[in-house]
Amino acid sequence: MTTPSASQSKTSPLVIRSAIVASLGGLLFGFDTAVISGAEEKLKALYALSSFGEGMIVAIATIGTILGAIVAGRLADHFGRKPVLFWIGILFGVGALATALAPTPDLVAGAGGAMTASSSMPITFFMVFRFLGGVGVGMSSVVAPIYTAEIAPARVRGRLVGLVQFNIVFGILLAYASNAIIREIAHEDVAWRWMLGVMAVPAIVFLTLLLAVPETPRWLMSMGREDEAVAISRRLCSTRAESDDQIAEIRAQLAEQAELRSVKVRFFSRRYRKVILLAFCIAMFNQMSGVNAILYYAPVVIQEAGASADSSYLMSVAVGLMNLIATMAALAVIDRIGRRALMIVGSIGYLAALGFLAGVMFGFSGHFNMTSSVLVLIGLLVFIAAHAFGQGSVIWVFISEIFPNRVRGRGQSLGSLTHWTFAFITTYAFPVLTDSLGGGFA
Repeated sequence: MTTPSASQSKTSPLVIRSAIVASLGGLLFGFDTAVISGAEEKLKALYALSSFGEGMIVAIATIGTILGAIVAGRLADHFGRKPVLFWIGILFGVGALATALAPTPDLVAGAGGAMTASSSMPITFFMVFRFLGGVGVGMSSVVAPIYTAEIAPARVRGRLVGLVQFNIVFGILLAYASNAIIREIAHEDVAWRWMLGVMAVPAIVFLTLLLAVPETPRWLMSMGREDEAVAISRRLCSTRAESDDQIAEIRAQLAEQAELRSVKVRFFSRRYRKVILLAFCIAMFNQMSGVNAILYYAPVVIQEAGASADSSYLMSVAVGLMNLIATMAALAVIDRIGRRALMIVGSIGYLAALGFLAGVMFGFSGHFNMTSSVLVLIGLLVFIAAHAFGQGSVIWVFISEIFPNRVRGRGQSLGSLTHWTFAFITTYAFPVLTDSLGGGFA
């Protein structure tokens, strides 16, 4: 066995820069996922929403996410990874600015004195652009990891692809922190607009930095542009030998893909029944745990438990920080202790945290105070740690690994579609369940 020389082990600055830029797509993904938690309460009042409307105004983004995840792979294969990343940045930026500047209706008193919106047009405007932001989330979840994996030499690929996952949870933390800061410095009437609009800043930074990164050699090779692919590979790799290895790996992958396409394989068949069931169940339970309900409605849950509005936003930052810490801990040990062990630990944490939260909600029902809000925060911290350390860190690795090569693409598509479909269901249903049955039952 030969030991790599210093020149071979040194990673090209262009690789690092490109991976960081692509991972910002993950940061925008995480930011968009969580930022609505700060604006949701004000939006409910401004648009005179019922619990059904409240669920839809938050969950509409997950419908966009489903669409984005479905079309992203084909778009990236046809137009290239870099152009699609550019359009993802535009979707995030336009979605942020448009929702921040969305018109609000005049409220009029209806039957029984209840306030209703005078027109449905403002809410339609908001939801259209919230949906487009969701499309950006779905596309980013597919294209950012693909781009990073394809520009990185094999020896650093795992670590650099991990940057995307890191930035997703870091984006969630930034969204919570941004919401808490804006709530303190902006007037209540416009704070929600700043919360939603501030994401345009990282979107613009992302678009600007994209101008300085290359297309991936693999996509160029798949389009028959081999000279360009080799030239970029030479820039990405530390040595000519490493570049030659990368080009040879790409050729082998493309040849294997061509061979697989020539043989028609039925996906939904007895042969793949077990792995399809596993992928479906892992993706379903990942969302049926209620994690997106917590990410989207964290301040509301904490306020329902007795915390003040200001305290609830600061407590949400703690939830985001725990999410980041537990995710990093999981990524550090996932290859040593295995996927199954992490999921078992996380599932036990789910049971303990959700049982504890339900007990607090029932025990303090009608008498919530600061003590109950602190107990709920503890339960939420244990819950988000269990999720991030277990299913949150395992799901995509698990789904990508259990399918044979010839059906892996379809298997990952099934997992993604299942994941985002149940994300929509839980996000939409949570305020309805809370409003009709109470927090303990929810």
